[in-house]
Amino acid sequence: MAKLILFETMPELKKFYLTKEGLDNFKKEYEALKELRIAKARGNVPEIWESEDLNPEYLSFRENVNLLDSKLFELENILKNSKLIKKPLPNRQNVVDFGATVLVEVDGQKDEFMLVSSVESNPAVGKISNESPVGKALLGHLVGDEVVVSSSIKVTYKIKKIKYI
Repeated sequence: MAKLILFETMPELKKFYLTKEGLDNFKKEYEALKELRIAKARGNVPEIWESEDLNPEYLSFRENVNLLDSKLFELENILKNSKLIKKPLPNRQNVVDFGATVLVEVDGQKDEFMLVSSVESNPAVGKISNESPVGKALLGHLVGDEVVVSSSIKVTYKIKKIKYI
């Protein structure tokens, strides 16, 4: 009798496109948290039981360690699946892609931001995600293009300038 062997397909791993600065920051954070995790493992672990009840100090310690482990796992995933954003070839530097700093005009006002992946985005410092409505809409467009982004209202972004560092 022949055996039927089923292979589960692995889910496609998400790639994280990072700037050099972003990659360095994730590496530093990972190393710092790894050192903290090692220190916690070597430190004084509270007793599990306090009389007949679980020790609240121990429960708090376990919760902190679990959060730390979860963050370490998340950072490992990002680092293992990251791809460094590289400056495109000269003939592609007129197209919005990862790492592009884009100057746009919206209702007469100018705004500038860099297009990065969701794990590195921080609108407060001018880094927007490629997964955001504006980021998705701008990808692949050229200087002079007008891009309409619809959410609760329609906003037109006119691309004025694209630069790569």
